[in-house]
Amino acid sequence: MTASLPFPLAEEPDDASREAGRKLFAAQTDFLKGVVAMNGLPPDDRLEVCFAGRSNVGKSTLINALTGRKGLARASNTPGRTQEINYFTTTGGPYLVDLPGYGYANAPVAIVEKWQRLLKSYLQGRATLRRAFVLVDHRHGIKTVDEEIMTLLDKAAVTFQVVMTKSDKVKAVERDNILAQVREKLSKHPAAFPEIVLTSSEKGDGIETLRAIIASLD
Repeated sequence: MTASLPFPLAEEPDDASREAGRKLFAAQTDFLKGVVAMNGLPPDDRLEVCFAGRSNVGKSTLINALTGRKGLARASNTPGRTQEINYFTTTGGPYLVDLPGYGYANAPVAIVEKWQRLLKSYLQGRATLRRAFVLVDHRHGIKTVDEEIMTLLDKAAVTFQVVMTKSDKVKAVERDNILAQVREKLSKHPAAFPEIVLTSSEKGDGIETLRAIIASLD
């Protein structure tokens, strides 16, 4: 990939950035609380980053890979049922915020509507939210439900960065076509950060890069 492409792939971090990311996530990360309403949010006394993505995109697995703790973020046995905003504390760094998976057709309509209201309130009302990471399954590219969350982030003026998950499971012949689709979709979203991160939680690809990005935010 060349930097002249729109939305190039994020480069490998330099040694200082890699070490900053390593130190941040080598320290203790703990589950703080699950939030079901805005009045339950913790004090906005530090920066925070959030992770959003379709059900089964690998969000919990990615958070566990970042923190080096396999059971920290737990995937629901029933996709679409977990409707809490889960907060995790890092040592001396930002909150990590795990948003419920979206786009699961079997979730009850009333739950989906409640979740959408909470999500909108959170994105528009959290001044310390520095970046949203929108996870996209590399096998499938950006879908309509992903674009809906991206449009919401545009309206909330929250910078978001696409993180492609399960990149190791994409056939080489399909990889560039899917990335072209992602780039084309992102070009329509003013809040999109102009770099894409490729990850594989299973193989560890891109984890150091994502750690360094999070550690660099201020």
